[in-house]
Amino acid sequence: MTNHHTRRNFLRTASALALSAATVLAEDSGAAQTGIERVGGPALKVSLNAYSFSKLLNDFNKHREGGGISLMQLLDFCAKNNFDGIDPTGYFFPGYPEVPTDEYVNNFKRRAFELGLGISGTGVRNNFTTSDKSVRDASVQHIKQWVEVASRLGAPVLRVFADTQRKNMTWHDVAKDRTREQVQQWIVDDLSQCAEQGKKFGVIIGVQNHGDFLQTGEQLLSLIKAVGSPWCGAIVDTGYFKTKDPYLDMAKVAPFAVNWQIKQSAFGQESEVRTDLKKLIQIIRASNYRGYLPIETLSPKGKVYDPFTVVPAFHKELRAAIQEVS
Repeated sequence: MTNHHTRRNFLRTASALALSAATVLAEDSGAAQTGIERVGGPALKVSLNAYSFSKLLNDFNKHREGGGISLMQLLDFCAKNNFDGIDPTGYFFPGYPEVPTDEYVNNFKRRAFELGLGISGTGVRNNFTTSDKSVRDASVQHIKQWVEVASRLGAPVLRVFADTQRKNMTWHDVAKDRTREQVQQWIVDDLSQCAEQGKKFGVIIGVQNHGDFLQTGEQLLSLIKAVGSPWCGAIVDTGYFKTKDPYLDMAKVAPFAVNWQIKQSAFGQESEVRTDLKKLIQIIRASNYRGYLPIETLSPKGKVYDPFTVVPAFHKELRAAIQEVS
């Protein structure tokens, strides 16, 4: 009697688990098509994208005059200015594009933990629009390597691009005579491989709308949906939608956001028009986003830029908007 009862309970439990697993798989499959299902209402934390200190971080790594600042020192800056987290962009790790040592990663994680800082993500460079398949393949391998780095860091998202990342060259230039549809298929194929690696190591591939291939929210969503993986989502760069009303594009992509890049202007680096932060926060809250809002301040051409003053000021503005918009 006891054995029969135990067996019956086991079968009932196994059936329930199978149903649960099937539900999860179905939800995972649909997530890339309908947006991320979030519960509990919006919950926002503020992070600093290390690119805000790009010149100083490069000065340090390249031993330039003046010394610059290290990623370790940037952790201290984040803590002193009450950030919730940091996005330590891969470019600024010693030896990039090579992966950092375990010792460096572990020391960085330990110091971030001591300072109460989360690691909101990281990012790398890649080129998926070139007609040179060997370059695209090398980019896939590079991303796969840094997926492992992100996993070691505890970074949930690895930021990648869908554009050339080459100055003064468009995707048309590097793709030669290929159509947009052909180039997108290259990117989809490459991102799919990266997403599989992300699934293996528990790191989401975040595609940022930075450059000229992804100029609209519709284009970014078209790419994400074509990949069709819950391990590939959108990083909403608030300063790079090339449309008349970029806020409409932000709202369209927000349900698919796995991370953000909050810029000082929604109309590009050189624009004097400041981002309407209250409007932006309304959009983000409406999507029930729960997670980090990394800020990234940029240095306009021909103007003095001091991140030690610009970053805290913009951080204060964003915090105020979050508080005011309920």
